[in-house]
Amino acid sequence: MRKIVSFKKKQTGFTLIELLVVIGIIGILASILFANFVGIRQRARDEVRKHDIGQIQSALEMYKADNGKYPDDGWNSNCGAQFGSGTTVYLKKIPCDPVTEAAYPYCNYTTGLKYDLVACLENVKDPQRDASGNDYCQYPPVTNWSYTVHNP
Repeated sequence: MRKIVSFKKKQTGFTLIELLVVIGIIGILASILFANFVGIRQRARDEVRKHDIGQIQSALEMYKADNGKYPDDGWNSNCGAQFGSGTTVYLKKIPCDPVTEAAYPYCNYTTGLKYDLVACLENVKDPQRDASGNDYCQYPPVTNWSYTVHNP
């Protein structure tokens, strides 16, 4: 009598359900990470804005020390240009907003002894933002939250 031996092929691989579950989990993790990366980029651009404002503030103080008052409105309208002339250069390049590439809003009061310099922030949860919104900051993609420095 002959013995019949049958070999069953062992199946390997994943079922469709297993693949769908894994793809779903990867999708959820990717969406969470993407949301965090957007926030990181916004915070980084806001830090660049604050750094730029600090540089401009230092240049304005040097200008006032030399001239007895702060420059008139509009001195920074030529974003990217040099601030100062001749042998006295206060800034080699006036910083621009990293997103809009526009000059930071600057307001000199009539006495020439006070000013406001504003950076419009993207991160509405920034702990250094102004207590209330600012009229300067109402253009996309930036929110109406601002970071303002005044003359010291």
